[in-house]
Amino acid sequence: MNPLSSTEIQQRIEQFNQSEFARLLEMEIIEARPGYAMVGMNAEGKRNQHGHAHGGAVFSLADQAFGIAANLSRVHEVALSAQISYLSPAEGPLVAIAECVGETGQHSHYSVKVYRGGVLVATFEGQGIKKTRA
Repeated sequence: MNPLSSTEIQQRIEQFNQSEFARLLEMEIIEARPGYAMVGMNAEGKRNQHGHAHGGAVFSLADQAFGIAANLSRVHEVALSAQISYLSPAEGPLVAIAECVGETGQHSHYSVKVYRGGVLVATFEGQGIKKTRA
């Protein structure tokens, strides 16, 4: 299968950056290529009653990185399942790094780590199912 051109990848990245949900949570792609994405988000304005980033915001950041890494090719992927483990309270600028760690003809598995500075605050595992783009 023909890989996407660098222009097509840049167009996809811009589409992800301009999606309503990414703009709502102020997420921004830092780096991306097929099977890999680094996405940033500031936790300000997304805090829970304890003053830390809401778990839903942290999950959304990890899920966004997963979705981007899985969809920078000619094959469309949708999430089949996802789970997260919260390791440390999060605040301030956060970065999620998604990497494909395995795939078959039909499925993929992504590992995402969410950091605050050098501190690991969450790990996320996502499984995708592949569909050919029209």
